[in-house]
Amino acid sequence: MDLHSELLREVDLMKTQDFKKAKVLVTGGAGFIGSNIVDGLIHMGHSVIAVDSLITGSIENLSPLALFYQQDITDEKVMEKIFNSHKPDFVIHTAAQISVPASVENPVFDAQQNIMGTLTVLKMCQKYGTKKIIFSSTGGAVYGESVPIPTTEDTCPNPISPYAIAKLSCEKYIEFYSRQYGLDYTVLRYSNVFGPRQIPKGEAGVVCIFTENMLKNKEINIYGNGEQTRDFIYVGDVVMANLKALMNGSGEKINISTNTPTTINGLFKVLSEKIGYSSLPIYKDERAGDIKDSLLSNIKAKKVLSWEPKYDLEKGVGETVDWYKTII
Repeated sequence: MDLHSELLREVDLMKTQDFKKAKVLVTGGAGFIGSNIVDGLIHMGHSVIAVDSLITGSIENLSPLALFYQQDITDEKVMEKIFNSHKPDFVIHTAAQISVPASVENPVFDAQQNIMGTLTVLKMCQKYGTKKIIFSSTGGAVYGESVPIPTTEDTCPNPISPYAIAKLSCEKYIEFYSRQYGLDYTVLRYSNVFGPRQIPKGEAGVVCIFTENMLKNKEINIYGNGEQTRDFIYVGDVVMANLKALMNGSGEKINISTNTPTTINGLFKVLSEKIGYSSLPIYKDERAGDIKDSLLSNIKAKKVLSWEPKYDLEKGVGETVDWYKTII
């Protein structure tokens, strides 16, 4: 993603505030969120090492200015070689099995990738002196159903899918490594992230699916009645949250969200108008593991990270649709 000029200005401002170049390792660095974070880190002037298995990531996403390893983070021997060679100051951990339905179908694989992969990364951070890990978690799934809306970080998590259970487990292991070994961390609990380079498997994959199908004039399926709500956040805003978390938010769990609810029907309408899609959606049965409503408070992020979203849904959708038009 070419960072929007508004975001670039914010990155440039950060560089004037006691900036120190660091070595940052990004797991899942060729993926949707990870590759966009890599771009932001490079623009800021950091040295970036990207690790990705390319199972869902794409080398086409990755900046040529990043040093790249095509490796699975669950391979401890390989990860040890990478950490031993580079001894990163920071790790931004975005690598994951990202599909809620896939986690329901195969909880064991989900746990192997998400929990065991995270434990491998944490072990290497502790062994090779990494200062801090920034973990990509999920507020959209971790809090579960029947929670206060908007949901704050003080809400007790109640995950209802294996994917969300694994993410919460990773958070707990990160807390353990902090207590036991002094590893600093920030956990970022994203709402539903969307934007350029997204694939149709993640929590907010609905934006990608709708966009691709509308541009190809294919039918659109909505699961349930479409009145379930999500808090869609543009990936550029997520990049800025990660950059700010390098030096802020020590030992904190922080929602990264717009604090604005959007129904799936509402998303369909915004995309239809942007693309010029004239067909009606097809409604199907709800999917197992999906929650009905998700809306995250971002008050803590504004206070602790000095961060706030720059994109509303229409602005983010515009950027996203324009990008998809270049690849379809």
